[in-house]
Amino acid sequence: MMLRAIVTVDSFVRSLVKKDEGQDLLEYALLVALIALGAIVAVTAAGVKVQTIFQAIADGIKLPAAN
Repeated sequence: MMLRAIVTVDSFVRSLVKKDEGQDLLEYALLVALIALGAIVAVTAAGVKVQTIFQAIADGIKLPAAN
């Protein structure tokens, strides 16, 4: 009776180890997260540069004096 329970638990654990669909899903999720993080960093860095350029243009434009 005890041996049968051990064999059942052993076969259950082995079946969990053989299933790798969860690992694939986790790998894809990590890959998507890294790509998203890279995109956020790139957009933030570009945003600072674009803001600097527009500020330089705005400083160069002379507005007419208000009456």
